Amino acid sequence: MGPVHLQDSKEATVARLLDMLREAHGRGARWVTFPELALTTFFPRYVYDDPADYDRFYEEGLPSPAMAPLFEEAKKLGIGFYLGYAEKVTEGGAVHRFNTSVLVAPNGDILGKYRKIHLPGTKDPIGDPEFEHLEKRYFEVGNLGFPVFQSPIGRVGMCICNDRRWPETFRTMALRGAEVFMLGYNTPTRNIHHNEPVHLREHHHRLSLESAAYQNGAWVLSAGKCGSEDGFAMIGGSSIVAPTGETVTRAVTEEDEVISYNCDLELGAYIRRSVFNFAKHRRPEFYGPITGQVGVEIEE
Repeated sequence: MGPVHLQDSKEATVARLLDMLREAHGRGARWVTFPELALTTFFPRYVYDDPADYDRFYEEGLPSPAMAPLFEEAKKLGIGFYLGYAEKVTEGGAVHRFNTSVLVAPNGDILGKYRKIHLPGTKDPIGDPEFEHLEKRYFEVGNLGFPVFQSPIGRVGMCICNDRRWPETFRTMALRGAEVFMLGYNTPTRNIHHNEPVHLREHHHRLSLESAAYQNGAWVLSAGKCGSEDGFAMIGGSSIVAPTGETVTRAVTEEDEVISYNCDLELGAYIRRSVFNFAKHRRPEFYGPITGQVGVEIEE
């Protein structure tokens, strides 16, 4: 998906999503993956102090009024979708805000939600507009874990953007039987931590997806919001990756673009029966540090 600017209305943005949904349906697609925060610009690049100023970016309820046309058209066409959005919800008597994705079946049923766990960036502004990435300011860490949902196309797991860089994300879903991973992302071309060249940003993106697909015997469907949003550039590279680790199709523009592929789930099943047969080959008794510690422990 191409850029969504700060002044773009949600109605205009959803109209673009509808156009892509219809094109995908025309190709025979049964499922569509949309980007992270697909309904708005990537607002965590901006500094707001008052919820009254940033609550306009969030959705309440499923479907929210802005989402409703997308839900209605998808049900009419009989096509399922993944959609990333900013979620505002009241739970336990308190207001919470999450970076969320929803999985919707072709009949319109909501199969489930995922809330982003690996939030990048900072909570407090660093003072450089080009490098502000304030997800920790506007979102809480997701509280739903890494669930997997049974769908008409198989067992689907969801994650969002920075989650893809952490192999634990995909392995957890794979251990719950995921056959397909869906994820949306908004990845700046500039890294706030070091001067990483743009080509490496995209290389690391592809590396994360291809290794996740291969090491877990699953398809990966990734969709990015890309291009220059009001002068702030984000990488493209939306792609579909086979369980062999091969990228079978990839977007070539930074505009609205639909890519499609006929994904054979048996290919992943074969890999999970052979090289990555977890039941035969995994040795979790030796994996304690993965869940037992956060940082690296070095004994001097």
